[in-house]
Amino acid sequence: MNKLYISADIEGVSGIVDWRETDNGDFQSAYFRAQMTREVKAACEAAAEAGVTDILVKDAHGTGRSIDPSALPRNACILRSWTKDPLVMMGGFDAGFEGVFFIGYHSMAGSGGNPLSHTMDLNVQELRINGQPVSEFVINAYTAASMGVPVLLLTGDRELCETAREYNPNLVTVPVSEGVGNGSVSIHPDLAAERIKAAAASVLAEDPSKFRFPLPDSFDVSIVYKQHYRAYRASYFPGAKLASPTEVGFRSRKWEDVLTFFLFVL
Repeated sequence: MNKLYISADIEGVSGIVDWRETDNGDFQSAYFRAQMTREVKAACEAAAEAGVTDILVKDAHGTGRSIDPSALPRNACILRSWTKDPLVMMGGFDAGFEGVFFIGYHSMAGSGGNPLSHTMDLNVQELRINGQPVSEFVINAYTAASMGVPVLLLTGDRELCETAREYNPNLVTVPVSEGVGNGSVSIHPDLAAERIKAAAASVLAEDPSKFRFPLPDSFDVSIVYKQHYRAYRASYFPGAKLASPTEVGFRSRKWEDVLTFFLFVL
């Protein structure tokens, strides 16, 4: 493999449990930004040791400025901040990549798998595609699938890892925490980095074809907001329809249309 893409979030790294720990402006976040960096670094190091020559890391949390670029291997480039296009957490991604890692991801809105569970926007109560509630991982995995790129590795909370494998049992996952009410039980941060590196090395030695993520033929999207006026506003997007005071729907056969819808309503 020559080109690998890594999309990294923070709410699924080892130990994190509070929103203040995710905020660049809060002193509590420094440790967890360092842990996010460590977990991404572990995946990058495994890729570099496996002979991957071109790695693009998308810092896909908050301001897009959480990872310390100096800690990454020299052959890893990093995309910081936001491109403001429909790819969002997959900014800079294209069909030229040969595999995708998702590091530090979290369970979807409404889930008890992570005290920081959400889907794209904290104002979203639930986001469904073809009747199935989905996480940010599924959304971004569909983006990879739409370009024919295999989804190789996922790390984050246990519930996310378990539900993700329902889409493809071959997906390699590294659960680093497990939600318990408004808290979570996490493995040691050193162990998290070690397991991520080992999993990344293992999956890169496999045949990538078995890691292709299933992509539906069409997309019936429903977003339920916590505030009714957000659904009302979103209903003015071309093709969108208000299904209830708090729910807006959108349909398309093209995944890129769905991503454009998300860009303007989330």
